[in-house]
Amino acid sequence: MKARFTYLGDMLFWILVAALTAALAVILLYPLLRGAKAAENIRAGEAAVYRDQLRELDRDLNGGLITAEEADYARAEIGRRLIAVSADEPAETPKPARHHRFTEAFVLLVLPVLGLCLYLTTGRPDLPSQPLEARLENPGNDVAVLITKAERHLAEKPDDGKGWDVLAPIYFRTMRVNDAQVAYRNAIRLLGPSPVRLDGLAETLMAVSDGVVTEEARQVLEQSLTLEPDNPRARFYIALSMEQAGRTDEARQGFEALAKQSPADAPWLPLVNEHIAMNGGAKSGADPAAPGANPAAPGANPAAPGNPTQQDVAAAETMSAGDRQQMIRGMVDSLDAKLSEDPNNFEGWVRLVRSYAVLNDKDRAAGALKRGLAAFPPPGEQGRQLLALARELGIATEGATQ
Repeated sequence: MKARFTYLGDMLFWILVAALTAALAVILLYPLLRGAKAAENIRAGEAAVYRDQLRELDRDLNGGLITAEEADYARAEIGRRLIAVSADEPAETPKPARHHRFTEAFVLLVLPVLGLCLYLTTGRPDLPSQPLEARLENPGNDVAVLITKAERHLAEKPDDGKGWDVLAPIYFRTMRVNDAQVAYRNAIRLLGPSPVRLDGLAETLMAVSDGVVTEEARQVLEQSLTLEPDNPRARFYIALSMEQAGRTDEARQGFEALAKQSPADAPWLPLVNEHIAMNGGAKSGADPAAPGANPAAPGANPAAPGNPTQQDVAAAETMSAGDRQQMIRGMVDSLDAKLSEDPNNFEGWVRLVRSYAVLNDKDRAAGALKRGLAAFPPPGEQGRQLLALARELGIATEGATQ
C-alpha cells in the first residue's frame, strides 16, 4: 500500500511538471501565433471606422446638418485615410516567417528538454516529500530549521534558560539583533549574568544603535567588568564609548591600559593600537620611550601607510580636543589617499573603515569597505574579516561585494 501511494505521488509530480511546461509554452508561443493576425485585425478595424464615418457623413448631409461643400471636404479627407489604410494591406496572405517556426520548435522541444536535463542533474526526483515536521525531526546542517526547532521548543518551554543561551548568539550571527536582544535578556534572567552573556547583550545593543555604545550598553559592560575585571572585550568597548563621546584623553588611557594588560600575541592588540593612535597616543611597541608604550607588545609597523609619525604624536600631546580631532581627520584622509594609490594593505583598510565609523561618517565607511573588499574579496580570510568588522560597526554590507 505504501509503495502504491509513493507511485501515485511520483505520477502526480510529473503530471504537474508536464502541465506547467505546457502552460509556459502556450504563454511564450501566443505572441508569435497571433502577431500577423493582430496586425490584419487592426487594419480591418480602421477601414471599418472610416466607412462608418462616410455613412454618417451622408446622413448628416441628407438631414441638412452640413452643407454640400463641407460634406465634399470631409468625404475627401476620410477617403484619403481609407485609401492609405487599404494601401497598407498586403496583396496576398503573408506566410509565417521562417524564424518563427524555429522559435516555436525551440519553445516546444528544446526548452522542456533542457529543463528536464537540468532537473535530473541538480535535483533529486527520487527524494520523497518532506514536510516541515519531518525536517524539524532531522534538521541536519540547515541553520534555519535548527532555529525554527529551537523556537518551537522555547515557545513550549519559555523558562528553558539554556535554550535561550544557545539561541542568542545564533540570532546575533544571523543579524536578527532584536531577537538576539530578547534571547540574551531571557538567558540572563533565567541563568544569571555572566561575562559572556553580558558582553553578548552589549554587542547586540550596539548593533541595534548602529555601532554606538549607548548608555545602557555601557552599564551592561560595567556589570561584566565587576564579574571579570580583566575582561578585554568589555574594557575595549568602554574605552570606545569614551572615544565616541569625544573624551579622547580618557579613551586613550583606557586603550593604553588594555594594551598593557594584553598578552604579546593577543589578536585584538593591533586594533587597540589603532585606537590609541587615533586618540593621540603612541602605539604599543612603536616607540619604547613614548608614554604608555609597551616594549613587549608587538605594534603595527610605524612606517605603514597612514600611521602617525613621532612628530604627529608629539604635536597631538599639546593640542586641544578640537584640534586633535581635526588632526585625526587629516590623518584619515591621508590614509584614504594612500590606500587609493596602493590598495594592498589589509591593516590599512581595517583602520580606514573603523576610523570613518568612529568619525560617524557611515557613507565613507561603506565606500571604504567596498574598496577594501575589491582588494581583498570575501572568499578570502581577510575579506571575511572586513565583513565581520562592518557588521560589528553597523555598516551596511549590501552591494559592498558587487
